[in-house]
Amino acid sequence: MAPGYEHRAGCRLPAGPGRAHGGRVLIAAVVLGVLVGGRVPDLSTWTRRLLRAGVVLLGLQLSVPLLLSLGPGVLVAVVVTVGVTFLGTLWLGARLGLPRGLTVLVASGFSICGASAIAAVEGVVEREDEHVAASVALVTLYGSLAMVALPLLGASAQWTGLSVHEVAQVAAAAPAGGLATAMAVKLGRVALLAPIVAGLGGRRGVPVFLLGFAAAALVAPLVPEPVLGVARTATTVLLAAALFGLGTAVRPRALLRLGPRPLVLGLLSTLLVCGTGYLSLRLV
Repeated sequence: MAPGYEHRAGCRLPAGPGRAHGGRVLIAAVVLGVLVGGRVPDLSTWTRRLLRAGVVLLGLQLSVPLLLSLGPGVLVAVVVTVGVTFLGTLWLGARLGLPRGLTVLVASGFSICGASAIAAVEGVVEREDEHVAASVALVTLYGSLAMVALPLLGASAQWTGLSVHEVAQVAAAAPAGGLATAMAVKLGRVALLAPIVAGLGGRRGVPVFLLGFAAAALVAPLVPEPVLGVARTATTVLLAAALFGLGTAVRPRALLRLGPRPLVLGLLSTLLVCGTGYLSLRLV
């Protein structure tokens, strides 16, 4: 077995430390972009291309055998948790009077896979650049809180995978001996990125990069482990570069004008994903 990998039900799972590092890189990239915004030329064209390439490679972190190994009950819990959190966050955002673009980005990031989901969704919804930065900040803040709180509550590996926002945060929050299970459940949530982005695209049809994401997931079990390691690094680099580009278009004053309501939405969405994850596991 290659270093940096764990096995579960005959499926390869990348170990936690590398994932945690990748999560920090994505967060740092968008912050750096915001800090240097206005001092660099327009990066929107390159940002879009890098983003789509990164999402395609993200598919290599999935595999059909891995997802099937979770069992039907856990897969149902994954679908229910993502669906209830996504739709519930949209409803909450509307009740709070927040812009739909911001609400959709928050719903995607909190229900699926944090900043990576936000980066994938931002290209198919109408939103302001400030909405992207705000949603990434929210998913980082509340995902970090969940990462600390769930272990204190004695959360199981499955509940952790269903509830924590970022893939990297799941790796950090997983209970001892339960990392592989938590990561497998989390990747089940990541697998729902494609149908949600396709649905948000509406009449525009399915974006080509999502077809690439699905194709990459199908061939993932056939790819040698050293190649997967390189692909994970390339995914982090591409998504970090894209989030940096998105950050450069943000103006902090406009971000502050959003007020405290996004913080309320983030809190309620976090409670929703944790609560739904817990109840769905009890019921399946």
